Amino acid sequence: MSESTIIVERSERVGIIKLNRPRAYNALSRTLINELLDALRSFESDPRIGAIILTGNEKGFCAGADIKEQSELSFVNAYNQDYLKNLNDGFFAVHKPIIGVINGIALGGGCELAMMCDILYAAEIATFGQPEITLGTIPGAGGTQRLIRAIGKSKAMHMILTGETISAKEAEAAGLVAKVLPTEQVFNAALETAGKIASFSAPIVAIAKEAVNEAEELGLKNGLHFESRLYHTTFGLEDHAEGFQAFLARPKRVAQWTHK
Repeated sequence: MSESTIIVERSERVGIIKLNRPRAYNALSRTLINELLDALRSFESDPRIGAIILTGNEKGFCAGADIKEQSELSFVNAYNQDYLKNLNDGFFAVHKPIIGVINGIALGGGCELAMMCDILYAAEIATFGQPEITLGTIPGAGGTQRLIRAIGKSKAMHMILTGETISAKEAEAAGLVAKVLPTEQVFNAALETAGKIASFSAPIVAIAKEAVNEAEELGLKNGLHFESRLYHTTFGLEDHAEGFQAFLARPKRVAQWTHK
């Protein structure tokens, strides 16, 4: 039996997925993608999980698509099977926050995979890049679309057209990464953040994530309207009433969320 390409763990209300193809620097093979999406679906449907961490191993985060597999694809094959579309679709379907912990290289499809996460924590040694231009192709899992939204047109264009990488500190300064920490601290820091998020009301967290994600798709006027409608829906939740009651109690108490 072949070894699993991911390792799945749990820590209280946090689901953890570790990419596990060290000899291939966690390259995105079809098998890895399918196992990753299965794990995401499992955590998404599990009410005991409130947040998810996605990370790599000692070899880094992810070196990109599996070049051997990709080299065997013709235009017709890639087009007919919508190559890599299932990866984007799978992440879009997850309502729970995903924190990416980038502990080394995140190149090509690995950088795109990182950008599918909601929050990124990076080790000081992490590097990000879209080197597809050096292989005679372009990013195909969101790189041209997400990178410009994350760091702006000029920086995104520079990375994509030159294939050059940026450091963790540069990624943080550009807005791609939320925090940069020493390698030995980054996972535990992300786990603490994920645990904090998972301690809140699950439906409220999901609604907040949806509102922020839609901000990238809508103009300001439509975005404000969308936010307002979602905000109003929270007034019908039990957790909304509990949060206000806990705040107004004397002495103030900790809210007990029912996730309803």
